[in-house]
Amino acid sequence: MSGKHGGAGWYSKIPEFVNTESDFIESALAEFVRDVSGEQRTSWSNSIRWLKREYDSLLNIDRASESYSTILEYELPRDFRRPDVIVLENATIVVLEVKGRSGNTQAARDQVTGYARDLAAYHAACVERRVVPVLVPTDWRNGPSEVDGVQVLGTDDVHQFLLGCAASDDGPPVSLDQFFDNDAYAPLPTIVAAARSLYEDRELPFIKRARANTDPALEAISEISHRAAQSKTRNLVLLSGVPGSGKTLVGLQLVHAGWLDDLAIERDGKKMSPAVYLSGNGPLVAVLQDALRGGPIPGSVFVQDIKKYVAYYSRGKSRTPPEHLIVFDEAQRAHDADRVATVHKQPVGPSEPDLLLEFCERIPEWCVLVALIGDGQAIHAGEEAGVALWEEAISRRPSGEAWNIYGAPHLRQHFATVSNSCSWSEALNLDTEIRFHLTPKVHAFVEAILDESPIDHAAAIADELHAGGHRFLVTRSLESAKSYLLDRYADAPLARFGVLASSKDKVLPDFGVDNTFQTTKRLKVGPWYNREPDDPLSCCQLETVATEFSSQGLELDAALLAWGSDLIRERGEWSMRLSRGTRGRLRDPMQLRKNVYRVLMTRGRDGTVVFVPEIDVLDETWQFLIEAGFRELD
Repeated sequence: MSGKHGGAGWYSKIPEFVNTESDFIESALAEFVRDVSGEQRTSWSNSIRWLKREYDSLLNIDRASESYSTILEYELPRDFRRPDVIVLENATIVVLEVKGRSGNTQAARDQVTGYARDLAAYHAACVERRVVPVLVPTDWRNGPSEVDGVQVLGTDDVHQFLLGCAASDDGPPVSLDQFFDNDAYAPLPTIVAAARSLYEDRELPFIKRARANTDPALEAISEISHRAAQSKTRNLVLLSGVPGSGKTLVGLQLVHAGWLDDLAIERDGKKMSPAVYLSGNGPLVAVLQDALRGGPIPGSVFVQDIKKYVAYYSRGKSRTPPEHLIVFDEAQRAHDADRVATVHKQPVGPSEPDLLLEFCERIPEWCVLVALIGDGQAIHAGEEAGVALWEEAISRRPSGEAWNIYGAPHLRQHFATVSNSCSWSEALNLDTEIRFHLTPKVHAFVEAILDESPIDHAAAIADELHAGGHRFLVTRSLESAKSYLLDRYADAPLARFGVLASSKDKVLPDFGVDNTFQTTKRLKVGPWYNREPDDPLSCCQLETVATEFSSQGLELDAALLAWGSDLIRERGEWSMRLSRGTRGRLRDPMQLRKNVYRVLMTRGRDGTVVFVPEIDVLDETWQFLIEAGFRELD
């Protein structure tokens, strides 16, 4: 098998590549990639020449290499990134990224690390095999070396490196048929990609390890819902989880992926979904609705704004929700009574949990209210009560309304005094971070930073994350941070990266990061996340800034976090003495400040680049981040 394939510019056994005319290979690459620049053609021509030389040397030394395969310009399904060269040999997959002069940069190393990580994590043919990232700067003359887990080689070093890989790994090579299997590559979807798939009635392309985290919760809530329909009962389900563990994906699937189809209700002569998805996260609603515009149904039906939902059903008790299952995302941020009164411009009355429970009691026969609870995510006045607000609301329900409560065991303490029937299950706690390509401990590292764990503990977690391909980088140059991201994702048209900053900082505008209220309130959040990188409204322009309020519950491939003066290190402790004022009474202002940075540091799926302005008041913060394990951006 050789020549062209629908998923690559060229693929063949290594002997066939060596014996094929270079012009023919180059033409096949140009036909596959299209719109090729003269610079790219020159790069291909040079690469084909030295690859032929290195492969020929390999064949002369190791006869077994005749069974190895090479692939050029392989296009990763669903995201259009293309590693330059892949070699399939024995039990090893080698990914080579070729760069021009002075190509040994952090961005280049992280680019090829991302290729290797994604193949190892999401490609069925690469599971339990060694996938090796290799960077080949064309002017490298320093001999083979390893930097950031990446092998850096000169063009003359490649055949010897391939020999070493083949000698150290037993097992048959991956066949080209296996590698090009259409269903072999299933990357973890972003929230927006997942919403689009569900909107179009397509199954989410979850890999097994991600499903292992979310499926038990889906099955448990489905079972609770079916039992509720049979027993005619009212049920509150609290699904908790760390940031990035898939709570939103569980909620979207419950409502839109057919888990409750047999409970469908008839409305206007049509079978309709028995569930509705609500979110108090305005930016998430805006981003999803923007991503789904132009489809067969309005995006406002797919995901609904809790503020509008509460306003509608508060106008009269004759209004009854038509669905039997209500999913409320970001439920830990549910508004208390004072905040509800402020938002809806009415006298102080019930809280959001009080209102939702009362709305559910209007639903005939049975109902299930699923509250998605994130850890440490309260960032606004009126959101600090968290789970306690739900316990208070349950305690205030009329005695004639018997609510069953379901949740994870660690929530038991919050409901110790209620008389309701309570059931606790580990299935209702998502404790694995899947947002970060299944790299564990991102949440633990951020916790160690903010909660002032011993510095060596944070540094040890940072080492583990870095070895797994997740990046926490730090720099005092905004331009360096921007250049890194633009280079890192130059070949990734679907990647989204942008500038984040706290809304309470007051020095960043002097350093090129405009996080002022008047500017950030004009941010068009839907286009910011969804538009093409070259669109002026896209986050990838690295000009406009999203604050914690425009980023919570959403995700980027990488975040450029501008660290502000509202949370600084002073004499070995966190201080917020320079933070802008916050309207409304706060129970714990410092905890809210830390929560803001907890949100901002966990938005990037691949990692976060922190820009610390070169100002005296931030010097100790810079030093602390370095000591805690952030790598300085070269």
